[in-house]
Amino acid sequence: MEQLKAILKVRLTLDDRKPLSFGRQQRVKKDRKYGSLLNIFLSFIMGILYTLPLAIPDRIFSLAFYFTLFLFMLTFMLITDFSNVLFDARDKYTLLPRPVNDRTLVLSRLLYVFIYLLRIVFPMSIAGWVILGIMDGWKSVVLFPLPLVLMVFMALFFVNGIYLLLLRLAKPGRFKEIINYFQIIFSILFFACAYLLPRLFDARRLVNFNIHDFASMRWLPSYWLAACWSWLGFPAGLPGTVWLSSLAVLFPLICLFITVRWLSPQFADKIGEMDSIEPSEQKIAVKTTSRSGKKFYKKLADIFNRSDAAKAGFIITWLQTSRSRSFKMRVYPTFAYVPVYFFYLLTTKREPLNNVWHGLKENPSYLLLLYLCSFVLMQALTYLTMSDQYKAAWIYYASPLVTPGKVMSGGFKAIWVKYFIPFFAVLGIFIVSVWGISAIIDVVLALINVTLFSACIMRIGFRHLPFSIIEQTKQGGVRIIKVFISMIVVGGLGFGHYMAIHMFWLKLVFLLLSGGLLWLVWDSYANTSWESMIKSELE
Repeated sequence: MEQLKAILKVRLTLDDRKPLSFGRQQRVKKDRKYGSLLNIFLSFIMGILYTLPLAIPDRIFSLAFYFTLFLFMLTFMLITDFSNVLFDARDKYTLLPRPVNDRTLVLSRLLYVFIYLLRIVFPMSIAGWVILGIMDGWKSVVLFPLPLVLMVFMALFFVNGIYLLLLRLAKPGRFKEIINYFQIIFSILFFACAYLLPRLFDARRLVNFNIHDFASMRWLPSYWLAACWSWLGFPAGLPGTVWLSSLAVLFPLICLFITVRWLSPQFADKIGEMDSIEPSEQKIAVKTTSRSGKKFYKKLADIFNRSDAAKAGFIITWLQTSRSRSFKMRVYPTFAYVPVYFFYLLTTKREPLNNVWHGLKENPSYLLLLYLCSFVLMQALTYLTMSDQYKAAWIYYASPLVTPGKVMSGGFKAIWVKYFIPFFAVLGIFIVSVWGISAIIDVVLALINVTLFSACIMRIGFRHLPFSIIEQTKQGGVRIIKVFISMIVVGGLGFGHYMAIHMFWLKLVFLLLSGGLLWLVWDSYANTSWESMIKSELE
């Protein structure tokens, strides 16, 4: 019993210190406590979003919608963060050499899985549980835990099945990288749900829903769970709902049996194979990448840079951004945030989507979309200077580097070419196709203004070499004032762009003005000296 308590205590303590599976990572030097409480709170907030379909009068249909959202998001959460919980290979290094029997290990694993699931599922279900109690009475409150537990069984079955499918389609050494992309997708879904679900679900429209328009929904497992409410006397709009409620109990039990009997052992074997294969495969992957991509990114470095120091900064940034998982987690979701937030702003008046789409050409709303792209560029440039392995930056100071600004400018160009230009080009093509050829000059002017804004921020607030510093949470007062002033100056250019939207000659004036200012700021940034960097760090 004492060994069991000790193992569980260590596991739960590590959970409190573990960073979130999405979002920014914390400072390395800052101790993180009560991380599990923050995860519980976020799960509770997500659970509130799922309650929107409960406004539908048809109780079984509304619950089917609710359980669909719940099951979908729960499955994604488990995919992104549950592999290390179910099958943590580190146990064999720490516990097996100790005098701990197999029964204690298995029991500790099962109890920890139970606690982990309880921390996720219970907070997510509180809002729906309370609303059902208020709307339907105590009978729904008593029945609610049953489909909730059955849904967890189905989620575990789906997650294990997806794990095995991924391991069959991809090499074991790439499994963690694939899970990382699932984490990115999950963070995007969380952001989109938080902003768009309240817009898409209007309670006045949900009241007019007809269950017969969604007859195919009866074959979803989430509908089977909702069919349990037919036991309480709620009318079933679709025929066969009563006997489908028996599948709500039978199907999850079958899923649980398959998971315990076949899927979990197979996945455990795959994880063991991954531990032995991963190092060699990682070497092969790096070697292949260097052969296939060397000419491409070196050619780009030669095109966009003149000095060898700038080329080195370009190449280092290009390679490191491809290999760093933390950089991908911080930057990649922002590419989806821009269109999601743009759509959110367009639907503030809660008009039908058809009216919003047909009204796009009548207003210059595309300027908002173009300038929102500055968020993508600034997010990437901000984390260009930060790294968990920042101590490896000693190589900069050991090399005969006269002007560190050359390396910094090369890193800036790598981010600009690799991430910003392709994304901006896609949005530019969309804007020209919708608003016409006349919008090309607006796209070019916005490109220069956004680049100018980013260069000003990097020149004033982030004069550091690529991946050379730890993530900072505090900024000096002088630096904040300078950044604020630069935002006002460049924001004035953006406002001038809006005022000149119908005057072609004035756009040309702003184009020349912004281009000249960009050249001055860029020249100052690219020629940053060691003394300027030290002065910037002291501000």
